[in-house]
Amino acid sequence: MAAMDDDGVSEEQNPLRSLWKYVAGSTLVASMCCLPSVVMVMFGLATVSTGAALSDTLYWGEDGFGWFRGTMLLLALLCVVCGLVFYFRNQGICTLDQVKRERRKVINTSLLVITVSYLLYLLFNYVILTELGIAVGLPWESSRESYMFWK
Repeated sequence: MAAMDDDGVSEEQNPLRSLWKYVAGSTLVASMCCLPSVVMVMFGLATVSTGAALSDTLYWGEDGFGWFRGTMLLLALLCVVCGLVFYFRNQGICTLDQVKRERRKVINTSLLVITVSYLLYLLFNYVILTELGIAVGLPWESSRESYMFWK
């Protein structure tokens, strides 16, 4: 039996909805170097200095955490790839022979999804989280200059 969403549409009828869940999830996973700091400071679970130290440690790899950012980016990529595999299987493209026959569709869809995932990551991590971090008092004003291309 197919899983039903809130509006009564099954994921088999609308496989794009399940694909975008993986894309959004990958954006959150890739942003785990900065997201915890903003959330903890926003809800009062950490001071601004603790949040800034945590984000510096996770983003720049200080204190032996050099592996963290790369690992999160790899997990985000794996999340997108899994979403693509599930999407194509729902479309009836299950074997390598079917992939070869539908090569153009697979390549175009994959490039589109990977590009959109990367753009969403850039928007979320470097614009939205930066602005939220600045709003809660994190010292990220210098980061603002890097994405303000309209200046």
